[in-house]
Amino acid sequence: MENGERRLRTVDLARAVGLSTQQVRNYEDAGVLPPAARTEAGYRVFGERHREALLTYRALQPGYGAVTATRIMRAVHDGDVAGALALVDAAHAALHEERAALRTASEALEALAGREASAPPARSGDGRPGTPEPHGLRIGEVAALVGVRTSALRVWEAAGLLVPGREPGTGYRVYGPADVRDARVVRTLRRSHHLFDRIRPVLDDLRRAGSSAALRAAIGTRGHALTARTRAMLAGAAALDAYLE
Repeated sequence: MENGERRLRTVDLARAVGLSTQQVRNYEDAGVLPPAARTEAGYRVFGERHREALLTYRALQPGYGAVTATRIMRAVHDGDVAGALALVDAAHAALHEERAALRTASEALEALAGREASAPPARSGDGRPGTPEPHGLRIGEVAALVGVRTSALRVWEAAGLLVPGREPGTGYRVYGPADVRDARVVRTLRRSHHLFDRIRPVLDDLRRAGSSAALRAAIGTRGHALTARTRAMLAGAAALDAYLE
């Protein structure tokens, strides 16, 4: 601690940043704070640098999360600034991937909606319009509906993208309306050169939401959350930059 710097007891630092004294001790033990000096009696002595460290950590938390924020501050106090910045980079890269996956899901839904809007009405076996696609389609029928080869459906199933049921006794694949929808989503994304690993989360989200409309609403909500987190990360990075100075 530099000469002339105001000395803070644990309770003083805790009050200054709105924490309990135990939390302050825990943060020092975790490396969130630089090591504190000790009095002859063994009491911790803090200074302005420790207050700034706590404020920086709290600025990092909303965007990076408590675990990553702790690792960042620990790296800084260990003298590994490059390592701390690498953690920042990794968090931003992960957020970018999440945003790209969300964009993929949105594109798939819009393409599927456009296709359904332009498609002629489904017909029953006697040619009457307006009858929905029947349950229990075979693989050849689904291939014809989607516009792909049966071999493509088998490849997509092997990759875990499609999960058709099986007919008791014969073991033949049986596709319901949701399976046909999933096959159309896969075809749409494959035509845009998306890899299976990018397509799988889209299908998982669609099944979890239960409908295209529900997933579209969830995507909008998630998009707003990502924007808020991005801004929180920017604020945290700015606080870290100031602390490093």
